[in-house]
Amino acid sequence: MPPDALEVCQNTLGHRFRDEDLLRQALTHASVAESRARSNERLEFLGDAVLALVICDFLHQRYPDFLEGDLTQIKSAVVSRKTCADVAQQLGLPALMKIGKGMGGRNGLPDSLAAAVFEAVIAALYLDAGLEPTRAFILRHLTPQVEQAVASEHQHNYKSQLQQYAQRVLGATPIYELLDEKGPDHSKAFEVAINIRGRRFASAWGTSKKDAEQKAALNTLRALKLVDDEGRSRTPDEE
Repeated sequence: MPPDALEVCQNTLGHRFRDEDLLRQALTHASVAESRARSNERLEFLGDAVLALVICDFLHQRYPDFLEGDLTQIKSAVVSRKTCADVAQQLGLPALMKIGKGMGGRNGLPDSLAAAVFEAVIAALYLDAGLEPTRAFILRHLTPQVEQAVASEHQHNYKSQLQQYAQRVLGATPIYELLDEKGPDHSKAFEVAINIRGRRFASAWGTSKKDAEQKAALNTLRALKLVDDEGRSRTPDEE
């Protein structure tokens, strides 16, 4: 561990630790700890839970129209090992770790270790400062990833977009009707149409029922002028 690691990390977190041993443990890998209990593994366990709580609470409050499945997909992307590792690298946390000589260069640490130190630091901050400062830290660094995941999920999940609009604006839930299916069992094609309050929209064929439903939802969104011909959401002033 670099001699000024604790000081640098505290500046990065924007918090002065009352118990610096918590932060020291968060930055200590099992390869050099006196025991695994003194490494950052226990803190990683806690930090993972705190991170999930903060992100789930944020998503639940910020996106009240999103369904459970949508929120789950977004949360999974935001708290993924890859995302946590990327944020850890941006903050310079791997360079502050105390690691064994056999772990290789700090710049070449696997994502799992970079993500682990990020979660361990979150736990240390939570134990020393409480939930609100920890929430502020997490959202300061992960809100862009949330917005990116939301944009990606919303853009490609036409069924979700349609359901949110239909329930909020039309006061109805889209009904997916299987109209036809063709082909052998190992290579079937399905035709699906959507019915909303008695209006049936243009059907679509797909290689699975799910695929056909997504395509039918896209047809319906186009008919309602909620997306353009390429499936991109239209702005309110677009005709």
